[in-house]
Amino acid sequence: MKLDKVLKSLGLDGKALKKGDLIVRSPITGGEVARLVCDDAKGAAKKIGKAQAAFLAWRQVPAPKRGELVRLLGEELRAHKAALGELVSIEAGKITTEGLGEVQEMIDICDFAVGLSRQLYGLTIASERPGHRMAETWHPLGVVGVITAFNFPVAVWSWNTALALVAGNSVVWKPSEKTPLTALASAKIFGKAAARFAKETGTAIPDGLLEVLIGAREVGEVMVDDPRVALVSATGSTRMGREVAPRVAKRFGRSLLELGGNNAMIVCPSADLKLAERAILFSAVGTAGQRCTSLRRLIVHEEIYGKLLPRLKKLYGQVPVGNPLEGKALIGPLIDAAAFEAMQNALKQAKAEGGKVTGGERVSVAGCSGGYYVKPAIVELAKQSPVMTHETFAPILYVVKYKTLAEAIQLQNDVPQGLSSCIFTRDVREAELFTSATGSDCGIANVNIGPSGAEIGGAFGGEKETGGGRESGSDAWKAYMRRATNTINYSDQLPLAQGVKFDIG
Repeated sequence: MKLDKVLKSLGLDGKALKKGDLIVRSPITGGEVARLVCDDAKGAAKKIGKAQAAFLAWRQVPAPKRGELVRLLGEELRAHKAALGELVSIEAGKITTEGLGEVQEMIDICDFAVGLSRQLYGLTIASERPGHRMAETWHPLGVVGVITAFNFPVAVWSWNTALALVAGNSVVWKPSEKTPLTALASAKIFGKAAARFAKETGTAIPDGLLEVLIGAREVGEVMVDDPRVALVSATGSTRMGREVAPRVAKRFGRSLLELGGNNAMIVCPSADLKLAERAILFSAVGTAGQRCTSLRRLIVHEEIYGKLLPRLKKLYGQVPVGNPLEGKALIGPLIDAAAFEAMQNALKQAKAEGGKVTGGERVSVAGCSGGYYVKPAIVELAKQSPVMTHETFAPILYVVKYKTLAEAIQLQNDVPQGLSSCIFTRDVREAELFTSATGSDCGIANVNIGPSGAEIGGAFGGEKETGGGRESGSDAWKAYMRRATNTINYSDQLPLAQGVKFDIG
């Protein structure tokens, strides 16, 4: 499908998206696909004001009814899955199945949030005072600001938005300036769901319930600094998080951070190597290594190192690199020239630290001369050197040996980031140790499955420089609400807690 057709099917006018200063390029060819008008500071503040007004109205709608809007959003996403998935591929460079998978993730979180709209549970708490009852209740928080990265241009927005909406909040979304078209398309899809909601329920959607800010860093700073934005959920680099968190904290706002990952896999002597190989391949080279959960460090027991590595190199040599819109390709392009340069610099550093590099070269793809396609790289190192402690957003897999599981876990944890991790073993003791308090220090710790490809049912996020935030499943909804503790006195007495006496006369 041609881009104009894709945009039209998603409610966007391709001709109208040619008039601004923000140039949008497809990483597939490097060619320009749109020019968008950016929001300025005044315009961004106005949109935040509209979102604040929308929140004041939306919080009064019962949560199950708010869930109905999210249900309809899921239906509209199903209807537009093919087109939106293709736009994700065009704008982010993902292979077709990954683009479609990202939209499916949006659908899944909508399904999850619909059920959640009837499960925003509080607690009943025993009171020490007779004739009293204590309770914990949860209330809508306010305007939720969402900053998303290019690598998951729509899924991460949906994680936040589906939960924020059922929680009674409005949303202001600042997508990556590298992938704004998918945001505009998602907003159009949301608009269709909102129109259906109004028609079918008789309840109008308040204007400003979802606002999209187009632009670079400057427009994001407006949202970060605005006291009307109760929560800023930001996905991106650790550097970005270091700037966002203090600014939000300065005004006593909340931040939810999903930052860098530097994920490892431990392969034990008892591991099913065929299973491990499949997991390594997808986790390390899928999305051209541009997932926050991509596998970057492989820690292999010395007994099986000589067996696993040659097989892995053979598989790497067979992985097709090419245009992600063509069915045979499993690795698409890096997002841009800067990503390619960062990859090459990391490989140079690895060589300087004694690493043996296989792969990593730029690949020529017919009809895509402006795209940055690369062979995935394997780097063999004698020990975990400084280059391995930094996340490079590219398909580079660093490989080291280990002797004992304690050593492997120490290597796994000895990096600043703490997002995802995994172990391949048939030994239940090794598996249990890895997932225990003395095992992996990451927010995600898997057994016999790679670090990449999380489902929405579990809370997603990590520790240390990953930021500590949790999105998506489990009880991540609590980040989007405020908690109140209530004490209800149904007696005719007023006893004080802790036995305090305060009687007059």
